[in-house]
Amino acid sequence: MNKFFNGNKKSNLKIFLTLVFLLFIYTILCMFSYVKAVSTDLSNSVFRLHVIANSNSNEDQLLKYKVRDSLLNYMNNICSNCKSKEDAINLVSCNLDNFKMVAENTIKNEGYDYNVNIEIGNFKFPTKHYGDISLPAGYYDALKVEIGRAEGRNWWCVMFPSLCFVDLNSGIVPEDSKEELKNVLSDEEFALISDNSNSTLKFKFKLLELFADKNLSIANN
Repeated sequence: MNKFFNGNKKSNLKIFLTLVFLLFIYTILCMFSYVKAVSTDLSNSVFRLHVIANSNSNEDQLLKYKVRDSLLNYMNNICSNCKSKEDAINLVSCNLDNFKMVAENTIKNEGYDYNVNIEIGNFKFPTKHYGDISLPAGYYDALKVEIGRAEGRNWWCVMFPSLCFVDLNSGIVPEDSKEELKNVLSDEEFALISDNSNSTLKFKFKLLELFADKNLSIANN
């Protein structure tokens, strides 16, 4: 009789552990699916800017910001009527030589003769915060600008919607830029990147960062 009960206990324990394991796997798969869906929607909604300084010297870092400001001013002038990320990318593509000229002229006017490499592509970005909007790490379409040897610290931004057309000292994101994001994201997705007071959303954002980092590491191996 004892052997019978002991056998049932072991059998029940195995079933329980199997169910726990399957539940764990299901939860992980759901997390991956959620992260992939949100990351894809975010990546498909924004067009970013990546400026890399020649070096980390104070002079080169200041020059990087001068180039950034010139590029953003030019972008602001030509993209004011863009209604989608695709519009912005197409417009930048058609004016790529002009963007390069703007950067080169800024560098020359500041007394430097660095070369400029500029391209549109899909690049890895870390988690970045723009006022009350936060974008998780991931791969995003972007305009990348490399100054000189491009061995210095990076500067990251969002060209569309215009999250970086702000007073950089105030950290204020324009309301119309937020509206652009609201129009292309679900309510939860927008809340996820804009509401830092909700503990559930903060937890989901951390999951997004964690799984995005894992995916980035896998993609680079």
